Amino acid sequence: MTHALKTAMIFAAGRGERMRPLTDTCPKPLLEVAGKPLIVWQIERLAAAGVGTIVINHAWLGEQIEASLGNGSRWGVELRYSPETEALETAGGIAQARHLIGDGVFIAVSGDVFCDFNYSTLRDHAEALKARAEPGMHLVMVPNPPFHPKGDFALCDGVLALEGEPRYTFGNIGLYDTRMFRDLAPGTRRALTPYYRETIAGGRASGERYEGRWENVGTPAQLRALDDELRTL
Repeated sequence: MTHALKTAMIFAAGRGERMRPLTDTCPKPLLEVAGKPLIVWQIERLAAAGVGTIVINHAWLGEQIEASLGNGSRWGVELRYSPETEALETAGGIAQARHLIGDGVFIAVSGDVFCDFNYSTLRDHAEALKARAEPGMHLVMVPNPPFHPKGDFALCDGVLALEGEPRYTFGNIGLYDTRMFRDLAPGTRRALTPYYRETIAGGRASGERYEGRWENVGTPAQLRALDDELRTL
């Protein structure tokens, strides 16, 4: 099995402003649906795909995340934590955690996404990224939700483009090559957006359309609706 499907990072450092007041006392990834924290649903799916090491960055109430999840042994994985005094955003979070991730291609996903995505299907894409002379990425795209009707990028024949049709929304699930962040110093605050744009413009970004269950749980109302839905299944 490739390194890419053995290592993953879950982004869990956000403050969750739209989820207040729930996130005033509980970090967003620990909010529960159907009796299970959002981040645990992701850990279970990653473990089922053969991921053995999961790096979790945290900032707001991060000690609660570590206390709740522990070392990961109950899911058959090793959890490694990358604490941030102040949230460093996504690219900054990766740079800060690179020593925990190691070298190569890895999966990254947001801790507040709920989905049924099968991470083992990324194996071929990971192999393709490993073989590239220059670092690239592979992004999982989803149909545009009502709050984001214009999408993020165009996707045609498995290749992402900045312009064109049809357009889809990035599902916050991706494969990245750590070489992409080699010049970003730990402690730097930086988003992934410029990396997406540069890599896509350079023709080094593949993508796929995912039609299954996917929700970016952003508000208390969305959390309640998902909880209600899962409890009736």
